[in-house]
Amino acid sequence: MDDFVCDKLKEWGLAELIDIFRGNRIDSESFYMLGDGDINELIPIIGQRLKFKNRFNLLKAQQKEEDAHEMTEVLPSTSDTGKRRSDPRCKSSKETPVVKRQRETNSSAETEARILNDVKNKMGKILAILNNQKNTNLNTFLKTKIRNLETEKKELVGVFGKTGAGKTSLINAVIEEKGLLPSGSIEACTSVMIKVEANRHNEIYEAVVEFISPEEWEDEMGSLFRTIEKGDQEMDNNDDDDNDDYHEAFDKLSALYDEEWKERSCEQLMESKCFKDIPEFLHSKQKTLAFKSAKNLSADIVKYTRNGTKDNKYKAVKRWYWPLVKCVTIKIVGDCSAVWVVTEINRAASERESWEILKSVSSLLGNGGECRHIHFICTKSDDIENIDDHSKADAQALIIERNMEAKKSVTTELNKLTKIKKHFSDECFKVFTVSSREFFTKRHLSPENTEIPRLQEFLKNLHDCHSETLKYVSGAHGILSLIHGASLRNEDGSNSKVCEALEENLHRQTKSVRNEMQKILTAFEERLQEGVEKSKSSCENILKTALYPKRKSGRGFHRQLKKAVENGGICKYKKGKEMNLNMELSSPLTLSIDDEFRKTFPNEGQCGPFNGVINMFSLGTEGLKQTYKDVELQLVFLKSEEDHLKTDLKKSIRKQKKNIYRSLTKTVEETMQDCYKKAAVFTGEGTLQNMRETIEKHVHGSKNNMFESAKDVMNKQLDNLMKEVLNRLENTMKESIELSLKADDHSIPDVSAELKMVQELYNELRESS
Repeated sequence: MDDFVCDKLKEWGLAELIDIFRGNRIDSESFYMLGDGDINELIPIIGQRLKFKNRFNLLKAQQKEEDAHEMTEVLPSTSDTGKRRSDPRCKSSKETPVVKRQRETNSSAETEARILNDVKNKMGKILAILNNQKNTNLNTFLKTKIRNLETEKKELVGVFGKTGAGKTSLINAVIEEKGLLPSGSIEACTSVMIKVEANRHNEIYEAVVEFISPEEWEDEMGSLFRTIEKGDQEMDNNDDDDNDDYHEAFDKLSALYDEEWKERSCEQLMESKCFKDIPEFLHSKQKTLAFKSAKNLSADIVKYTRNGTKDNKYKAVKRWYWPLVKCVTIKIVGDCSAVWVVTEINRAASERESWEILKSVSSLLGNGGECRHIHFICTKSDDIENIDDHSKADAQALIIERNMEAKKSVTTELNKLTKIKKHFSDECFKVFTVSSREFFTKRHLSPENTEIPRLQEFLKNLHDCHSETLKYVSGAHGILSLIHGASLRNEDGSNSKVCEALEENLHRQTKSVRNEMQKILTAFEERLQEGVEKSKSSCENILKTALYPKRKSGRGFHRQLKKAVENGGICKYKKGKEMNLNMELSSPLTLSIDDEFRKTFPNEGQCGPFNGVINMFSLGTEGLKQTYKDVELQLVFLKSEEDHLKTDLKKSIRKQKKNIYRSLTKTVEETMQDCYKKAAVFTGEGTLQNMRETIEKHVHGSKNNMFESAKDVMNKQLDNLMKEVLNRLENTMKESIELSLKADDHSIPDVSAELKMVQELYNELRESS
């Protein structure tokens, strides 16, 4: 960190942040590149963050004005006298301002970025003015609205597939960085979750490493030592039975501590000297890695993302930190909301593991999630025997023919997944056949025929930067309209008339929403009651199938069931479908409401939640503009406020509906915990049968109450969500009406120039869409 950043923080009364900025190597150049996401990560305390953002926006606005003045007054020149003065924040340019502006407008993305930056700077200046004025109801309301303009939409793509399917090679190809993520053919290369997202603020390659807490690792270590001790005893008794848990525990401890763990206690292994290279872990902080090239970043993150202890290529690495890592976020390419199921093309339709993955997560992605797209991606499409013996044209024809056959067979298999289609429409599913190798080498296929560009285009379209920019600018336009309209307040009584009309519309609209929601709640109650009766009659048969599986040895199943009761009814395997007794028992309940749930809370389409009733909500401001011309600006704000509120409500509903859907299984899980604890105590001869009988007895005795309770919990959560939506609709719009048309505040700033500028930019954006 240089003196410039240090001095600024002291000047702004934020000297306590100096160590944080120094630790993240924020110099004067990167200081001006900070975006909202970076600031939120750097400054977790809200008060400090708000203060910093206010000063920071003012500084950038001031710098922009100075730069504009310099560009006008001093033309660039190769002579010393004609050069712009040196500035560590700026790169020198030999272009004239006109040429520079033409270059900037060549790209719509650059244009939108410029517009967004201009509007944000203006709103930052206005926020600073409001902060220096007396706090009134209107003043506080306006400041809140400006701050709430800052929203960042993050959507994720989940990439699933078995070891060697080509997941990391696919991602490397999509982001066009061949060596960024580790890939290999000997063993699983990626050991922790990796998120890839856009770095929109600079051209640096960054990775943010998020660790588990020291307390979590200490608890896990105790469990790992117990697993190893138990495994040693089983091996002494010749009862190894290919214990995956034992080998996983051994690998974790050896990766982090090499051989030291065998001679030391948990307390000794938690000493700070064991983590001297990652002090962030002990302080529960994130570690940021930053490099100028993807190659250097990839070389450095490998010890955080994979288990390379058995790979000779990484002999120089002494410590592997993946056991401590919760997630690594690599900032490079646009993030999205979709699922990619990845499998090799030669086994795409027949590979059971890929289909099992899709089946096992479908309910959590659909009704229990936010997923709108499921893509089945067949990799290694160029992997044809003796392909190099053919001419390029013949090789291309062979690959394309094979791809068409693969798509046809995969589509046929997808059409058989009737249970999955309860959660998704046909439009959600697409099949791609890709070759990451061909995308980089271009030996036999053009880039378009590898289908990597299709996936890139999908990601770009999914992450709609235009709509984000339009949302911010339209919100700013609405706020500025309110401020300017309030400064021109009239005294002829028309405000009270339009208030009366708006409040009447609000009452009528909320009543309509309430009525529709009540119908939905009644429908859910009926479906859930049907599910309760089905659960009561079928739960014992379901349990029998789960506890007495066919084609499984007693010894192997004994270990699985033991692990399940020790882990709240769930046993996860490295291969195959997991055992989840809670989900099995609650399945008749979830099936009973799947169709109704998807209709009420769709992830796709334009209808929106609650059968589209929120989308249809309207105060009728457009019609009122014709009658009440003198408050047109306030009505512009109210329309903007209405649009933003509906968007925020839909986002909130999308998050909450996941918990509501999962509440059925969660309630069953909570009711089953006592019996799992009792079953976990058994040891010695007859343990398997004792565990089975304990679970069966508990289910038989509690089934009448357990499923009724699950139904009641979901009904209660649905009712609470509906009340919350109604309250927010009614109270937010009522407050907006009163403060925009009734508040008497004479200290409102003049924003006529800002409103004119934002109006022009807003029109430009709307025309471009």
